[in-house]
Amino acid sequence: MELHHRDQGPRDAPAVVLLHGGGSRGATWDLFTPALIEAGHRVVVPDLRGHGSSPRSRRYTLNSHRDDVLALLDRLGLDQVTLVGHSLGGFAASLVAQEWPDWVTRLVLEDPPAPPRICEGRLSLGRLLLLSIGTADPRRRYDRLALTSAIAQLRQAQPQWWDALPAITAPTLLLSGGPASHIAPARLAEVAARIPRCELVTLPVGHRIHSTAPDRFRETVMKFLGDAVRDGAPAPTSPASPVDGAVREE
Repeated sequence: MELHHRDQGPRDAPAVVLLHGGGSRGATWDLFTPALIEAGHRVVVPDLRGHGSSPRSRRYTLNSHRDDVLALLDRLGLDQVTLVGHSLGGFAASLVAQEWPDWVTRLVLEDPPAPPRICEGRLSLGRLLLLSIGTADPRRRYDRLALTSAIAQLRQAQPQWWDALPAITAPTLLLSGGPASHIAPARLAEVAARIPRCELVTLPVGHRIHSTAPDRFRETVMKFLGDAVRDGAPAPTSPASPVDGAVREE
């Protein structure tokens, strides 16, 4: 699976990889990309499997999104990257950071889904379709199966994902959309508490922070990227001064 992607900025600059959410595509980052390039970053923006111009598949798993991203990094010769992911892209980014922590220098998770530790029930196909309609823009190009598959899997218990959160060594910024989002802020607070060097920031504008409040998103993320560099990134091997579950609201 070779993901369609855009690769902008100097090839020898620190790389930032932007991962979109379910039902979206890489173009969702168009307002944010210029700030990264202006700050001196190389920016890689893929369309996830089943989205945008990337190939479709007969089957979609959460791990397949992780593996697709890892394969893309390998093809581009990138073994030190900042990952920024929204929603499904944030979950994929967390899987990459768990599996290959030394590859991820900084991690930004924008309102990522946090699956339950134990089973909370099953969704009917009709309910899945209603959810997909509610979370996706019909003008975007994506395979409906990619979205409904992700929703179904994220509703299932994922205890191994929770257990692996402490393996993330990168300084992490976890953004919550607050009460207006369908991602429960309390669940994201639990996630932040399990990632060793994680700051939780609430921007109470709903699930799509980067498009609903692009200026606040850009300012918050760019400040974090600068702070992370000054505080000792990339790729710390041990969390020297953890800020476990640090929380602030803007």
